[in-house]
Amino acid sequence: MIVSRNWLQRYFDAPLPDAEGVDRALTFHAFEIDGIEAKAGDSIIDVKVLPNRAADCLSHRGVAKELSAILQLPIKPDVLRAQPPTFPAADALTVSVEDARACPRYMGAVVRGVNVAPSPEWLRTALEAVGQRSINNVVDATNFVMLNLGQPLHAFDAARLAQTDGTYAIGVRGAKENEAITTLSGEALTLQAGTLVIVDAHADAPIGIAGVKGGKAAEISHTTKDIIIEAANFDGVMVRRAMQKLKIYTDAGKRFQNDISPELAGYAMKDVLDLIKDIAGGELAGVVDFYPAPVETTQIPVTVARVNAVLGSQYQSGDLAQVFDRLGLAYKRAGDDFTVDPPFERRDLRIPEDLAEEVGRILGYENLIPLQLPIPDFVSPESDSGLTKSGLGRPDQQRLAGLERVKDFLVARGFTEISTQSFAKDGARRLVNPLQDDRPALRDSLRENMQDALTLAAYEAPRSFGPVDAVRLFEMGTVWKHDREHLSLILGVKPLRKMKGDLAAEAAAALTAEFGFAEPITGEGVAEVDLSGVEFEKLGEGYAFNAPALGMFEPHSAYPFILRDIALWAPTGTEGAAIVAHIREHAGPLLVRIDQFDRFDRDGRSSYAVRLVFQSSERTLSDDDVNPIMEKVSAALAAKGYEVR
Repeated sequence: MIVSRNWLQRYFDAPLPDAEGVDRALTFHAFEIDGIEAKAGDSIIDVKVLPNRAADCLSHRGVAKELSAILQLPIKPDVLRAQPPTFPAADALTVSVEDARACPRYMGAVVRGVNVAPSPEWLRTALEAVGQRSINNVVDATNFVMLNLGQPLHAFDAARLAQTDGTYAIGVRGAKENEAITTLSGEALTLQAGTLVIVDAHADAPIGIAGVKGGKAAEISHTTKDIIIEAANFDGVMVRRAMQKLKIYTDAGKRFQNDISPELAGYAMKDVLDLIKDIAGGELAGVVDFYPAPVETTQIPVTVARVNAVLGSQYQSGDLAQVFDRLGLAYKRAGDDFTVDPPFERRDLRIPEDLAEEVGRILGYENLIPLQLPIPDFVSPESDSGLTKSGLGRPDQQRLAGLERVKDFLVARGFTEISTQSFAKDGARRLVNPLQDDRPALRDSLRENMQDALTLAAYEAPRSFGPVDAVRLFEMGTVWKHDREHLSLILGVKPLRKMKGDLAAEAAAALTAEFGFAEPITGEGVAEVDLSGVEFEKLGEGYAFNAPALGMFEPHSAYPFILRDIALWAPTGTEGAAIVAHIREHAGPLLVRIDQFDRFDRDGRSSYAVRLVFQSSERTLSDDDVNPIMEKVSAALAAKGYEVR
C-alpha cells in the first residue's frame, strides 16, 4: 500500500512524526516498510500490508488508525464509527443480482447534472503522490475514496445505458461462454463462462468485469451529465480467479480478493457522493441498495489469563483495556474477563488468540522478551577448554567478557568474525547420520573452513566493499581431537595486493603477546591457536563489557561505487589520520570508505595519497554527483593549508 504522509496527516490535529518516525512505529508494531521516497514536500511510504490486514489497511484510513493506536495520537472523528448512512430510494434504477454469494451487496446511485472537468489541484496532487493518474473529477473522486477508505467504486455514464420507461437497470451475473467486453484501457477480452460481470440489464450487455475493471461501453467522458455510481462487494475468490485468468491486476481487485466487508460500501458511497457534489456538482436522484443478508460481527471472549498464556506475559486487565481502547475495539469487562465486539472492517479478529496478538504487538513484543547476550555454547561440561557451563547451561558473564575481549582485540585490528559449520570431510569422530554425505565427520581443525571462506571473501571483497588491501577473518569455535572437544581460534589473511610478511602469523603473535596464548600453528595464510585451558574468567576481569551497543544494520549497496584519489603536500609531522578525518568531515554521506595508500617525505614536506570510495544505496552515482564533492574537499584541504596536487 503506497501511502502519503501528508494524506495521513489529514486524520490528525497533532503533527505526525517524520517519515522515519512513521517507519519505526509501523515496523515495530504493525507492518514492514518497503521504502520511503521524498516527493514534492511529501513523504511517500510503501507499507507492506499482509493479507490478514488487507481488509482494513489497504487504505489511508486503516494505516492512520494503526498509527493512532501505536503512537497514542488522537485521531479525528472516524467516519466508519458513525451511524451507517441512509439514502433516498432511486426510482430511476433497478438492480438485479444472479447470485448473492458472488455479490453480497450492490449499491447503485443515480446522480444527475454533473460537470465533468479536470480535478481540483488538491485532488490531483493527492492522487499523483501515490502513483495514480488524474483522469477527471468524477473518476478521481472514486479513486480517492477507494485509497482513503479501502472500498473500490466505479462510475458509469448513464446516457450510454439503455432505458425502459425512464429507468436504468444494472445486473450482476456470470458471463456467457466467449462473451466479449472491451475494458476502459482498450483491451478486447473474451470471457469464460461464470466470470462475474456487470451488465446493462436492458441490453444484456457487459459494462464491467465485477471487482476488476470497468468497460469502455459506459465510460465517463467530458460530455457526461448523468452518472450511476457503483459501490459493491464481490466474492474475493471469484475476483482473484478472474484477474488470474485475464491477467489483469487492479487496485480494486487487490482489495476485493482480500474480502473487504460489505458494510464498507455504504460509508464509501456517502463519501464519494459528497465529494462529487463538492467538485462536480449534480443532484442525487436516489440509491438502490441490494443487501439481502447484512453481515454481523461475532463477539470474542478473552481473558487476561488466556492472553498471558499465549504471549508468555504477565499483563493485567488494565493493560488489555488500554490496548482495546487504543485500537477502538468495543468491549465489555468483568474483572479479568473481556468480551470484545470487533468493528466490521477488522475481519482478522475472530478468536481469542487474535486479540492476544493485538495486545502483544501494540504494547511491544520487545517488552515481552528480556534482552539476553548471545552466549556461545562452545563446549560440553566435560570439555577441558576452560569453558564450563553454569547450572543454566550458559557461561557466566565474566567468562563471556573474556571471550569478547579477545574478539574485540582482533576486530580493532581489522579482522571480521565468521562462523562456519562444525562438520568436515575427514576426522576422528564420524557421524552415524551425517547431514551432508561429503561432510561426515566432526572437524579437528578450523583450517579447511577458513581457507574456503578466504577464497570466497577475496572474490567478493572488491565488488562489495570497494578497494581493500587484504581480507582479514577469524573464527572461534570447537574442534574434536584427542577424543574431546576443544576451543580453537583461527586467523586468516588473504592479501589482495603485494604485501610483506605473514599477516596471519603476525596477528597471532600479537595475540600471544597480549594474552599469553599457546604458540599458533601457521601456514598458507592462516594461524590456528589452541585455546584449551585458557582462563577466560581472568581475561574478563575488569573488562568494560555489559551489553552490545544496538545499532542499525545497513545492507551492502547493490549499486557500483566510484573511486577518486587525492594527492597532497603537507608539512612534515602532519599525521595522516588528521588528513583523513578532515576529508571525511567535508565529503558528505556518499563517502563510504577512505584509505591512505601512499606517503613519502621530500624537502621538508610529506606527500600523502588518499583513495575515496563513493557509493549510494539507492542509485548508481555519476560524475555529476561526485565532482562537486571532490571540489568541496579540495577547497577544504586548501583552506587548511595543504597543497592539493
